[in-house]
Amino acid sequence: MALLECRKLTKRFGGLVAVNRVDLVVEPQSIHSVIGPNGAGKTTLFNCITGFYRADEGEILFQGEPIHWLSPTHIARKGIARTYQNIRLFGNISVLENVLIGMHIHLKSGLIAPLLNLKSFIEEEKEAYKRAMELLEYLDIAEWAFFKARNLPYGQQRRLEIARALALQPKLLLLDEPTAGMNPKETEETTQLIKRLRDELGITILLIEHDMRVVMNISDVVTVLDYGEKISEGTPDQVRSDPRVIEAYLGHGAASGLKPVASAGTVAKGG
Repeated sequence: MALLECRKLTKRFGGLVAVNRVDLVVEPQSIHSVIGPNGAGKTTLFNCITGFYRADEGEILFQGEPIHWLSPTHIARKGIARTYQNIRLFGNISVLENVLIGMHIHLKSGLIAPLLNLKSFIEEEKEAYKRAMELLEYLDIAEWAFFKARNLPYGQQRRLEIARALALQPKLLLLDEPTAGMNPKETEETTQLIKRLRDELGITILLIEHDMRVVMNISDVVTVLDYGEKISEGTPDQVRSDPRVIEAYLGHGAASGLKPVASAGTVAKGG
């Protein structure tokens, strides 16, 4: 069974069709990248999967169950977490507290237990603290635990976003341009981290990324969107040799006269 499946997914904004009858199948414990030019509908697709947008047509199945009608909170509880293209941290609280916030949907003590300082609440708080510190250590940012999040270097802020997403205990992690704005060293470290999340924690990754070197080096499957439609899908080698992908990135007519092998390197360097 596929972990995630989108069937004929469509999202409109007035007269604009941002996602147009897209089929997507994400296999368990894979790294599946979604690429395409700016405005191709990639983030809109993510927003539909996570419940921030309600699809106008089609359906979304997670572990075989429909989720397209659920709220973002219920979808997160089922095991889908995400990061954002633009960093969305709580800058004025600590790194540790940012991760603890990500755990709130799994806490069971309710509203009364904290007020009465019940033992169940105390034990749950201790366990949450321990788990949060373990995540910070896994992401190599434990030394920053008690610093305000806004004081972290840019690359570490990106890692903190991933740590907070992992606090939701996801089976599927959606990463929206995780290497955006990073230098080459940070990009390589983040690429290796994404592989570790799949290989060591068994988390399936659905990735939006503009750095084609990252996409081609890390992906099991690549789906290409253009103007809201899926125009290609396959292994990295298959996709970067597809004339439709070359044309989408380089402009009308670019595919003609270009041999697939020669064009593959060109596409791999595109944004």
